[in-house]
Amino acid sequence: MLRFFKSPLPSRLVLLVLLILTVRLPLLWLGVPLTAAELRALLVGERLHEGAQLYRTLYDSTAPLAALLFGALDSLLSRPLWLYRVLALALLLFQALRLNLVLNRADVHPERGFVAALTYLVLASFTADLDTLSPLLLGHTFIIAGLSALLPTSREGYDNRRLFRAGFLIGVAALCYLPLALFLLVGLFAVIIFAANSFRSFLLLVCGFLFPYAVAATYFLYTDSLPGFAQFHLRPTLSGLVAGADGLPLFVQLRLLLIPGLVLLVALGRSFTTSLGLVFQIKFQQLMLIWLLVAVAMAAAGRGTAPGTFVLALPPLTYFSLFLWQKTRHAWIPEVVLLLLLGLVVGVRYRMVLGLEKAVPIPAEQSYAGQPNPAYAALQGRSVLVLGPDRRPYMQAPLATPYLDWQLSQVDFGHLNEYAAVFRVAQNFARQPPEYIIDDARLMRELQYKVPRVFGRYQPTSLPNVYRWR
Repeated sequence: MLRFFKSPLPSRLVLLVLLILTVRLPLLWLGVPLTAAELRALLVGERLHEGAQLYRTLYDSTAPLAALLFGALDSLLSRPLWLYRVLALALLLFQALRLNLVLNRADVHPERGFVAALTYLVLASFTADLDTLSPLLLGHTFIIAGLSALLPTSREGYDNRRLFRAGFLIGVAALCYLPLALFLLVGLFAVIIFAANSFRSFLLLVCGFLFPYAVAATYFLYTDSLPGFAQFHLRPTLSGLVAGADGLPLFVQLRLLLIPGLVLLVALGRSFTTSLGLVFQIKFQQLMLIWLLVAVAMAAAGRGTAPGTFVLALPPLTYFSLFLWQKTRHAWIPEVVLLLLLGLVVGVRYRMVLGLEKAVPIPAEQSYAGQPNPAYAALQGRSVLVLGPDRRPYMQAPLATPYLDWQLSQVDFGHLNEYAAVFRVAQNFARQPPEYIIDDARLMRELQYKVPRVFGRYQPTSLPNVYRWR
């Protein structure tokens, strides 16, 4: 199998895509429940399609480019979950093939072909977390696209335009998922080991990074959303208030990534005991080590549970795994290891279908997906606002008012003793009052007292803590 994919013929690419589709598509046909990250994305896209302005009439921390994509997808289809899954798979395929192309062109390993892409996609299939279209997965695509610009065209130095482009792509990635700005450290290290004039080259990288943010800040300035951009996106993300809120629990992630972690340890040991011929190859190995450290730092910043976190480690993991597949005295050993790895992927992904719950003691990802509450079945299709952190009612009903993220909504509902907060609440409800309010936070009595003109028209229903507009 390895020998087959070490050939650069296009037929190998076709079979690679078919192999990965064979592993992943049956799960999509069996039906994967809606995750919390996808529900947030669907709600953001729905509100933007309805005409809401991000960070002004929509309180959410989603990065602007990711939110723009969600809005564009919703304009094509209403709540297009299957389109999210297809796009996530397409992004993974692009990342794998782009990284494979960069590694082949840079001659970082003596053997070419599609082995790097095969390794990337097989390891990515260990967790269902990468089936989800997340802002991190979207932004990481731009990081992969900018990797080639971080490598010099010759062994003597950089083309200045390439450095600016690398910084620009890192900036675009950060506009999809802000913590990806940490990859400026990878760019800085690349400049130090490859460039002749490190300080000037790094300034070019930083200028390229700041350019997308200058464009975004100008847009938000003219739409009167710049204060909201800082208040609801920059500040919460940097302080870690919302990082990792929608991902799988950490103990599930660690169990799912146990095998890739073992592969990484063995691959690192093999790479350090293998002599690298060219100075460029040694420098590239150092660059991948820095990449791995940045990925670990980002995972720690997101508490290890941010949706799509594992994708950060895939490029260095793929690079170091190439040393496992190189020629040895016993040519059959790498072949058996790869087949065993592929079998483990199938066993882990299909453990519930094959009845391997006892052999593979990892909780099913489906058990952490949102489930509609049968008590709210009568609210289906009606506009709803949930006063509380539970977003599951929105699986059956569209969101009304700007208050999507309850933690960010505390800027108003957490300061009802202040006139400005009460005024904003009244103004937001006057624009589009929801048909139903689910009062999990027990705030309706206070709201009816302080804003009687709006909330006085809500009457209790037969459901507990549910109020209907009259």
